Formats: sequence, C-alpha cells, structure tokens
Amino acid sequence: MSGDEGYKVVADNRQARHLYEILETYEAGLVLQGTEVKSVRAGKVNLKDGYALIRNGEAWLLNVHISPHATTSEYFNHDPRRTRKLLLHRQELRKLIGKVEQKGLTLVPLKMYLKRGLVKVSIGLARGKKIHDKREDLKRKEAKRDVERALKNF
Repeated sequence: MSGDEGYKVVADNRQARHLYEILETYEAGLVLQGTEVKSVRAGKVNLKDGYALIRNGEAWLLNVHISPHATTSEYFNHDPRRTRKLLLHRQELRKLIGKVEQKGLTLVPLKMYLKRGLVKVSIGLARGKKIHDKREDLKRKEAKRDVERALKNF
C-alpha cells in the first residue's frame, strides 16, 4: 500500500496491536463534515480510545477524537468525539455482523489515512489479548532483538 500514489497515513493506533490480536483488516470510508476533513488533513486525529460498532446493519465509529478546525468559528465546527458512520460494502458488513455477534470479537480502528484525497480508516477485527499473551509477545520480541544484536556483533 505504501507504494500507492496519494496514500498518506494521518493517524496510527499502535496501542491496538499491543492490546488486541488482529485477525482481519478492512478498509472503510467515513462520513465526515467539512471541518472534520480539514482537521484530518492537518493530522489532528486520535484513534487511541476508538472502536466500531454495528447497529441496525450499519457500522459506526465511536470515540475517535478529531480536533475542531482552528480557523473555523465555533458555530460551524464539529463535535470532536461525535459518532461517525463507516462506509463498507454490504457483503463485508454481513460478514462482520456474524463474527462480532457470535465470537465476541471487537472492531478497532488501526489507522486513518488519505487515499486519492479520500479519508479512509483501516479497521481490524480483533480479539482482546490476555496478560499472559502480552508477556509472551514481549518475550518473543526480546529474544528476536537479542538474536539480531548477537548477529550484528558477530
């Protein structure tokens, strides 16, 4: 994807990969207001506490903070944490509804980016990690780092 023309990552949720085991990823569009688009282009987005829900056959992005645009008056500006509609294909939605309801998985925003001038969100179908899983990952990372260090000094 990084080789694509007009692909610029605006916000990245690095903590999501630490807290969740990502099973699948989906690309979704967002329904935004004009001031929100301006703020996204300026990179004023925080995905940290965000999550997605499926209600009445529609996907919604909740708790994602898009800062109000600086030069716009308060009257025309948007609410930073408002619920935003996600645009997915119907068959993707059907698939997600089944998995989220049956297996108890969650939808987490992984990154927000601009693709050909459009705001897109990468959403991960995730399972929460237990504490021992996190410890396992840390051990694996440290072992890999030690091996690389040993090879570098060798």
